[in-house]
Amino acid sequence: MINLILFGKPGAGKGTQAAFLKKRYDLVHISTGDLFRHHIQQKTALGTLAQSYMDQGDLVPDQVTINMLEQEVVQNPQAKGFIFDGFPRTTAQAQALDEFLNVQGMAISATLALEAADDLLVDRLLKRGETSGRTDDQDEAKIRNRFDEYNAKTAPLKAYYQAQNKFFIIDGVGAIEEITARLEEVVDQLG
Repeated sequence: MINLILFGKPGAGKGTQAAFLKKRYDLVHISTGDLFRHHIQQKTALGTLAQSYMDQGDLVPDQVTINMLEQEVVQNPQAKGFIFDGFPRTTAQAQALDEFLNVQGMAISATLALEAADDLLVDRLLKRGETSGRTDDQDEAKIRNRFDEYNAKTAPLKAYYQAQNKFFIIDGVGAIEEITARLEEVVDQLG
C-alpha cells in the first residue's frame, strides 16, 4: 500500500500531479478542500459542524477535518493507497493522521513536496486566475500572503517527516511530464 502526502505552495501543481499519481498507482485522492465542499453541500453532520465554524470566521477544528478524512479512508477498503492533499497542515494533524493510519494497519509512505520559485508560482496563479474565476488567484498580494502562510505552517511538518526519512523535495519546474517522472522516480523506490 502506498500512502502519499502531497505538499506544495499554491500553483505548484499538486492537483495536476495528484491526478497522474492517482491513475498510475491506482490511489484514492483525498483533497481536504473537496471533502469540505462535499460534506457541506450534502449537509452531513460533519459538514454542518464545519460550516458552523466557518460561518463564525473560525478555523474548523482539527478533529472535524480528521473525522472527515477517517471516514473517507474507511469508506475505501479496496484502496491500494491514498494521496492526502491539503492535509496535514500542522504537526498535531500529522501526528493524528499517523495514529489513525496505524490503527488501520497503514502508514504514510512518503511526503512529496513540489517546489518552485515564488515568482514563477505567482505567474502561474495569475494566469490560472484569468480563467478559473478564483479571486484569490487574481491578486498578487493575496497570493504572496498564501505563500507566507504555507511557509509558516509547513516548516514544522518538513522537520516532522524528515525525522521519519519520509520527506522528498521534488523540482516542480518544467514540463508536466518531467515533473510527473520525478515524482514517479521517488514513488517507485518506496516499494
